[in-house]
Amino acid sequence: MALTVRERRLPQLSLDLPSCAFRQYPNNPPASTSAPRGGGEVRLSELERLAVLGRGNGGTVYKVAHRRTSALYALKVLHRGDPDAAAEADAMRRAADSPHVVRLHDVIPAAASGEVALLLELVDGGSLDALLVGGPGPFPEAAVAEVAAQALSGLAHLHARRVVHRDVKPANLLVSTNGEEVKIADFGIAKVVPSRAAGDHHHSCATYEGTAAYMSPERFDTERYHDADPCAADVWGLGVTILELLVGRYPLLPTGKKPTWAALMCAICFGEPPALPDGVAASPELRGFVAACLHKDYTKRASVAQLLAHPFIAGRDVAASKDALRRLVTGA
Repeated sequence: MALTVRERRLPQLSLDLPSCAFRQYPNNPPASTSAPRGGGEVRLSELERLAVLGRGNGGTVYKVAHRRTSALYALKVLHRGDPDAAAEADAMRRAADSPHVVRLHDVIPAAASGEVALLLELVDGGSLDALLVGGPGPFPEAAVAEVAAQALSGLAHLHARRVVHRDVKPANLLVSTNGEEVKIADFGIAKVVPSRAAGDHHHSCATYEGTAAYMSPERFDTERYHDADPCAADVWGLGVTILELLVGRYPLLPTGKKPTWAALMCAICFGEPPALPDGVAASPELRGFVAACLHKDYTKRASVAQLLAHPFIAGRDVAASKDALRRLVTGA
């Protein structure tokens, strides 16, 4: 396996990276679902920064209030000179109108500093990563079914618009305070896939970026698999996420093992296919769903459409799964 210079520069190896959990503070007005004014006219001076929600390689995310309307938003201030700012905004614009994707309200340039900021929908229940760490423990199967169903609906919306996320993980799945909505967030390394109809290939997405712990086997060897379907990598990330929610910890390394690049590569590329441990109670449908997500050969991995039709999703008791997620989030 070739280790390119690009691979050695990868900054995201830690599983303890700050998650941009969009948490709403008590006694504040509700988050708005519409921009304070239309036409891309919002200015940074109109926004009051209330709290830092998260910091990462792409920038810093703040909780902000619009001074005139008091509406709450998330503001992602991208690092100065970030060449991917336009790509992130483009991917989010293409993803508009899905209830399972965080909405981009506006792109705000700051001429004096050279920075660009994205004004985003505030998803006030936090990330699944934060809920797993600060909650009662592993998610019950019914709640996981609802998370998977909504995340898959979001991915189906993205893939239909030729957008691949490339960093699906618990920290990038946000949930509303009432536990009713799961949304895909953080499009910092998302890409728009060229149309195959035009004779283009998937190689435009064959770069080693993202969080190594949630990368699929083919993304560790981008030279060999330069033409791999990038949508399959989103499915792998979701599969690892589902396993983590069920087990209560990162599932592909033994407890306490440091998540170095080498350890992750060996586990993901050369270890046994990821699966639920025998001691974890799970239905046959759930075990089959996980196996379909985590086939090491991307050509045999299930597609998003196939997973939406899987018995674990299509055959679930929708009311019960929604209620299980709501109770998990609200503590009811």
